[in-house]
This record gives sequence, C-alpha cells and structure tokens, in this order.
Amino acid sequence: MADATSIKSKSADVESNVSIDPDLARKVLRKIDWRLLPIMFITYNFNFIDKTILSSASVFGLKADTVCRLSSFCGAITNEKGHQHLVGQQYSWVSSVFYFGYLGWAYPTTYLIQRLPVGKYVSVNTIIWGTLVALTAACKNFGGLVTVRFLLGVAEATITPAFVYITSMWYTRDEIPVKTGAWFAGNSFGGLVASLAAYGIGRIEEPLSPWQWLFIIFGLATGLWGVVILFILPDSIESCGFLNEEEKKCAQDRVVLAGTGKASKETSQWKRDQVFECFLDPKTWFFFAISICTQIPNSGTQNFGNLVLTGFGFTNLETTLVGIPSSVIAFLTILISGWVAGRVRDISTFLIIPIVACPVVGSALIYSDVSNGVKLFGYYLLATGPGALPLSMSLMSANYKGVTKKMTMTALLFIAYCTGNIAGPQFFKSSESPHYQTAFRTIMICYALVVVEALGLRFYLIWVNRRREILEGDAMNRELDEDVTDLKTVGMRYRL
Repeated sequence: MADATSIKSKSADVESNVSIDPDLARKVLRKIDWRLLPIMFITYNFNFIDKTILSSASVFGLKADTVCRLSSFCGAITNEKGHQHLVGQQYSWVSSVFYFGYLGWAYPTTYLIQRLPVGKYVSVNTIIWGTLVALTAACKNFGGLVTVRFLLGVAEATITPAFVYITSMWYTRDEIPVKTGAWFAGNSFGGLVASLAAYGIGRIEEPLSPWQWLFIIFGLATGLWGVVILFILPDSIESCGFLNEEEKKCAQDRVVLAGTGKASKETSQWKRDQVFECFLDPKTWFFFAISICTQIPNSGTQNFGNLVLTGFGFTNLETTLVGIPSSVIAFLTILISGWVAGRVRDISTFLIIPIVACPVVGSALIYSDVSNGVKLFGYYLLATGPGALPLSMSLMSANYKGVTKKMTMTALLFIAYCTGNIAGPQFFKSSESPHYQTAFRTIMICYALVVVEALGLRFYLIWVNRRREILEGDAMNRELDEDVTDLKTVGMRYRL
C-alpha cells in the first residue's frame, strides 16, 4: 500500500495536514463515479427530454388538437367545431408557465434538499414529474396544458439543485467541473434521444395522436426510472451502501480537503448569516446575470426549435432528424469544456467566451437575409450556448463555501435560470413566424452580454485573490470541516 499523502493547497486551496492514502482515494473515486454519474446522467437525460418533447409535439398536432375557449386571452382562431386552436402567444405561455412553477419552488426545494434525504427526495420528485408528463397526453385545452406544465415545473425544480449539491458533497473542487459536465451532458443526449424517438413516434397516428404518444411513453419511462433511483441513489456519504467504513472515511476526507466544507448532519443546519452573506457577495450577482442571459436564448430555441426549422422548409418529420446535429454539438461542447475546465485551472471564465460567441454568430446568420442552408448552419451554431451553464454551475460550486451559503446561491442561480426561461419564449412573436426577428436579435444581445459578464467575474475574482494574498493569516487556523463560508476562509483561493 502506498504511503499516506498530505493534500495541501494545490488541491484544496487551503493548507491542511490531513492525510489520505492515494491508492485508496483513487479506488473510492472510481466507485463514486460508477455509482453517481450514471444515475445523474440518465436522470438529466429524462429531465431534458421532458422539456424538448413539447417542441416536437408542437409540430405533431398539439397546437391543433388542444383548444382555447378564452378567445380574448388566447387570440386564437376557430376550428370547424367552433373551438379555438392554440396559436399566437398562448403557445409561448405554455412554454413559459413551466418555469413559473420552477421559479416558485426553486428556493423552498434548496432548503428541503439540505434537510431531507436527498436520494429519496430526488426519487419522489422524479416519479411525480414522470406522472405529470404522461398526464399531459390527456390535456384537451389551454387551461389543462398550463396547469400540468406549471406542476411539472414544480416537480422538476428539485433535480438540478440536488445534483449541484450532490456533486459538491462527493467531489473535490478540481473534480467538480468534469463531473458536472458529465451529468449535465445528459441534457444534450436527451435531446438526441428525443429527436430519434419523435421521428419514429411521429409516424403513429392511431388510436392517439403522435404528440400524445410522446408524452405517454416518456412519462411512463421517467416514472419507472424514479422508482429505480429510490434504491440506488445514496442520501449521503455516511449512509451509502456501496462503500465500506474505511472508504466512507476516505470519501469524507476528500470533501473536507476540497475546501468546500463538510456536508453532514452536523454542518447542515440552516444559518441565516450565511444567507445574508450570499446576498452581499458581489460574485453572486455575476453568476446571477450570466444565468439569466444564457437562459433567455435557451428556452426560446428549446421550445420553438422545430417551428424555426419548419420555417427553413423542412417537413414536420424532417425537423426531428435535422435537429439531431444540434444535440450532438451541445453534447460534445459540454463534455469537452467540462474536461478542459477540470484539467486546466482557472480557465472556466475564458471557456465561456467562445461557447457563447458561436451563438452570437449563429443568431446573426438566422436574423440576416441569407439562404436557408446558411441559416441552418447558424442554427447549429446556437447549439454551443447550453455549454455555458454547466461551467457557471461548477465554478459557482467550487467558489462557495458554507452549506447554507452554497444552497442559497444555488437557489438564486435557478431563480435567474427560471426568469430567463420564462422570458425567452415571449420574444418568439407569432406575428413574426417563421423568421422570429425579435427573438434572434435578443439572442445576439444576451450572449454578447455574457461575454462581458464572464470577463467581469474573472477580473473581480483575480482582484479578490490578490487581496487575500496580502491579508492571509488568521483564518488558517480554522478546522477544514467547520461550516465556514468562503469569505471567512482567507486561505481559500477562488477558481477562475
């Protein structure tokens, strides 16, 4: 067995004399990876599928089969039965209302994640959201769609904050970008699965419409996966069944040495002073702004993607196949950027810039008066944009210390996430279909702002780190496993 190794500031950014066996640590890390990452990847796969199938459903009869009886609100047109089709901005509201539910539950769920067994909590929410997805097939009118989509947003609001919490609980600061990218890539892979499935399901016309089969099949699959999670996703390091006692201690030491604080019942008490500190921390608002500006484009293209592609001259079935390269590009962007961020220190803010620069060019091409082939190329350039969010999340997770402060920041991040996703579809005006000039002009502006925000965050963190090099001293005596925030840990250096 190899000699015990002391992990110092190179890995934790906080001086420590705590020692762990490197061979044991590698063994434990492999076990953690094989247990947690597949679960989170598959869950995030379903999480994204449930969002993207609305776009597929929109070209497979959803808008024609559902009706709006509130003509003054819907601005709808009357079909042969005297009912109004879902047209105009009401489809945008069906897209947006999901994030109202998400927004309303974002902060309460971060509190519950910290207080409840996180594995079981994720399982229950997954079962509920799968049930709601399946029930969407029974919706016959605007009111039913809005209600189910709102409740679906509430159910899904738990998943991403829970995974951010789990990642920071099990992994070190150096590992967080790679691991976050690994499970977040399930997002884009889900888009690929949804596109392929939609192409096959889109041919089914009896006894239900294709859009109904989409919701039923993926809803039932999600619910069944939620049952599986109940038995395989651990609640904490202390209670997990796939590590022995020696391995659990090693896993816990890794968390302590990560410089992000010990995640256990002893340190997971809700602390009001950490909430206030989070709100007063300038970097909080950089992360908040980045999240809003990346998500305004995200929701719009996510829900209107197939409608945009039909405007390029493709049929309803063809749009499901033409959209596949976008999912592949997004998948590779997230994986590669996460891998690079994990291998090269202090590069995350720089990586965000080219990731969002591509959509700036892409939206400009779609907005301009060029051929449909060039516009399709621009549409594919939009696919790199989703890669900015996991980089931002992993950077946030690595730069916040103190359990309550970290969960408060997670809640704020997803409040911004919801705000952007609520606003996004509203820029896709039905009067501008199929070109949506306002939407793509907005996408250009938002991603350009992200470049400024990422650079601003980087320069601020550099300034704080240099200031800490001067002030470093007293805080070095603190125990690493105390639930102390990053602002009070002078020896901690922020990742860039």
